[in-house]
Amino acid sequence: MSCVWLAACHEGVLVPKGPVGAEEKQLLLEALIPMLMVITPIILLTLWFAWWFRAGNARAKYKPRWEYSGYVEFSIWMIPLLVILFLGSLAWVGAHQNDPYKPLASNRKPMTVDVVAMDWRWLFIYPDQGVASVNELAIPVGTPISLRLTSATVMNSFFVPQLGGQIYAMPGMETKLSLLADEPGNYRGLSAQFSGDGFSDMHFQVLATDDKAFNAWLDHVKAQGAALDDATYNQLVARHRTGNVVYYASIAQDLFTHAIDSATRRPVAVTASPAQAGVTLTAGPTER
Repeated sequence: MSCVWLAACHEGVLVPKGPVGAEEKQLLLEALIPMLMVITPIILLTLWFAWWFRAGNARAKYKPRWEYSGYVEFSIWMIPLLVILFLGSLAWVGAHQNDPYKPLASNRKPMTVDVVAMDWRWLFIYPDQGVASVNELAIPVGTPISLRLTSATVMNSFFVPQLGGQIYAMPGMETKLSLLADEPGNYRGLSAQFSGDGFSDMHFQVLATDDKAFNAWLDHVKAQGAALDDATYNQLVARHRTGNVVYYASIAQDLFTHAIDSATRRPVAVTASPAQAGVTLTAGPTER
């Protein structure tokens, strides 16, 4: 029954739609094989031992004073050690090959998108196009996307499973992530870091389209959206709730810099209950 349920899955890290996601899937599979080589014999041997040394088996030798075997000691120490060394080397190489700060190889110019995590929404700023959107990220297929991320409130984790890459967005700091979509589609994005009551609804859509459809999306945003200046941004941050898709036809200059600077000056507390959060989180140097 579990296999039937898994067969219905059509999204996630095992169904990548970009080069980063494909490399991460390959890394997962390469790590899975040696782990199965360890756990499978252990499971089989456990079942065999339980069957062979059962009370009704007169052929099983009873050795109450047995305490040491060089072969057993060698097996239980050296084999796991070799597996750990192999997995560690694999993770080291894979982590450097998939460095989120490393630009993706492409003959197309990368497009910059600034990302701001809020309570509990995602703001996407297109500095070169002069527009912004909430909870919707539109990207052209085949174009490398250079993301600059920060948080207006508490630490969050930006994650698009099918495109690969997961990185933290932190208040007063800037992190970077490079992504690319190989196929058109509507991909799910989410926050992988608990941040309060609205965390479960802190998701967004990634619209991967061709250049023509992307330009049409830009025209739609410019025709339907409002202006996003520093004051409007501050009001958006102050509203601690989830929300639908919102468009902004124009943005203030250096809005992403304003988001970083304002987070370092503003103490921000998650509105989760003490039982849920356990602590009060603050952004920037101010503590309370």
